[in-house]
Amino acid sequence: MSPRPKKKLPKIFVLDTNVILHDHRAIQQFKDNDIVIPIAVVEELDKFKKGNDALSFNARGFMREINLLTEGRPFGVDGVPLGKGQGNIKIEPSHPFPPELKELFIDDIPDHRILATAIWVRDNHPGRFTALVTKDINLRLKAKAAGMEAQDYLTDRVEDEKLDIVSQEVEIIDSIPETLLQKLEFGQDNSIVPEKAGLGTPKPNQLYKFKRKGYDTTVTARYDAKGGVIRLVRSHEAYGIRPRNDEQKFALDACLNPNIQLVSLTGGAGTGKTLIALASALEQEKDFDQIILTRPTVTLGNQDIGFLPGDQKSKMSPFVQPLMDNLEVIKRIFKPGSKQALKIEGFLKDEKLLISPLAYIRGRSLGKVFFIIDEAQNLTPHEIKTIITRAGEGTKLVFTGDIFQIDQPYLDQWSNGLAHLCEKMDGQALYQHIFLRKGERSTLSDLAAKLL
Repeated sequence: MSPRPKKKLPKIFVLDTNVILHDHRAIQQFKDNDIVIPIAVVEELDKFKKGNDALSFNARGFMREINLLTEGRPFGVDGVPLGKGQGNIKIEPSHPFPPELKELFIDDIPDHRILATAIWVRDNHPGRFTALVTKDINLRLKAKAAGMEAQDYLTDRVEDEKLDIVSQEVEIIDSIPETLLQKLEFGQDNSIVPEKAGLGTPKPNQLYKFKRKGYDTTVTARYDAKGGVIRLVRSHEAYGIRPRNDEQKFALDACLNPNIQLVSLTGGAGTGKTLIALASALEQEKDFDQIILTRPTVTLGNQDIGFLPGDQKSKMSPFVQPLMDNLEVIKRIFKPGSKQALKIEGFLKDEKLLISPLAYIRGRSLGKVFFIIDEAQNLTPHEIKTIITRAGEGTKLVFTGDIFQIDQPYLDQWSNGLAHLCEKMDGQALYQHIFLRKGERSTLSDLAAKLL
């Protein structure tokens, strides 16, 4: 009789502070493996517990969860169970580096205390796989230099092939018969049946560019899942703003379509993302109680906008100025004192149009609001979810940003909230995504974006 194989020991994952601040439910994502939280992490979380931003929310959420798990019992040697079918969690006191590494990490900083504890955990659990999990690239490099296994937190990471959705949402087709193109462009209802065009059943809101043989022109269209037909996308105008390319045409159409409640516009600087969203909102102002244009405040550490000098207006100025610049572009289209220019001034005065950093509007009700979130690539997936789940009846949300231009230290093109939104919402009837490819600020701006 052959001996029974030994049971495989669970892995041990030592979590850094930034993993918890990114996702306070991270401790539930490691299946039946064990979690170790260095005491240095708890000390860092204590600095984040006060405040209204996402970091504070995650710090408090984690502390509440740990408190529930440990209520009425100590951690003990092995920690406490996370739940049925899951491993244990333990808060580990600080431990020094082994003698051979003491001179390598001289400074007494939280990162070094976390790394030293991770190495101690590994050395005191021989035979078990142990890894430090951190979103800090620098700490991962330090860990590897010390011979410690280090990994990124990948639970909400968008896979490379799914990330392509962000830039490949438009199908370019040159095999459609001219008779169908004529029907689509000039027919009574400006639509064609996808099966007759050999396109099967497209996903909701699939975008198309139909090329004409022998011509440089294209016919732009969108699949209307409710009607089961491909409809012509025309070139609209919104508050004096007209699209300059096909992608802007798609973007304006989506922002003006009342059946599409959630829109994401991605692309580089100068592609017109925010301008199109704002012009669309102003064009439809009668359909909404308020237009809110906002962006996250990206600051260092946990210093929120309240740490900046000056009164509230002075504090807000650096964050809202890019949004005001877009509004000025629209105002300059009209003559000073014109009906449209005066209406914009009135909207600002009465707060029908509110331009504010995101930190100032957290907790507000989003009923019957046209809500534009600029620079959304600097939000976490949890923040994006929180915003969308607060949307009430009659609300439309437009997220704009560039997933390759991220200012948050622990987010990248795979883990930011905007990429997460594009991947998870793809194919939903209420959602439309457009990637704007061409910069339209100036010839110089476009040239710099390509060459520098």
